[in-house]
Amino acid sequence: MKVLLIRDVKSLGKKGEIKEVKDGYGQNFLIAKGMAKLATPDVIATWKEEQAIMAKKLADEIAQFTAEKKILESNKIVIRKKLAPVGIRGSVKKDDIAKAVQEELNITIDKRNIELKKAIKLTGEFKIDIKLGHAIHAKLIVEVAGE
Repeated sequence: MKVLLIRDVKSLGKKGEIKEVKDGYGQNFLIAKGMAKLATPDVIATWKEEQAIMAKKLADEIAQFTAEKKILESNKIVIRKKLAPVGIRGSVKKDDIAKAVQEELNITIDKRNIELKKAIKLTGEFKIDIKLGHAIHAKLIVEVAGE
């Protein structure tokens, strides 16, 4: 019996492979546990269509992240804070940077994807690393200015 693996099976193969297995193993274990489907021409055609759709979606996401990276690296964000005797009052945190990027560049970034080891407490320019996804990182320049 031929089966299409839906998940990785340790001793058999990887997801998406078509394998020849014994009838009992295929019916009673692989198909019953949801690890495989019977490899009919319809199932194989449907699986190939799904893979093509997923590949196109992945390519679209990578193109979007690359475009956002170019925008982020070609612009500078200015965040204004009240001055204190030394530095600024309070600090610039990940929330502030994400909000400023949304307002100025109209790009939504999750604050958890901003690499900021500690809050910024001084005026000046700082290079911040932002993870966009699919191993695409952008270097954003944040200028902290006093009011």
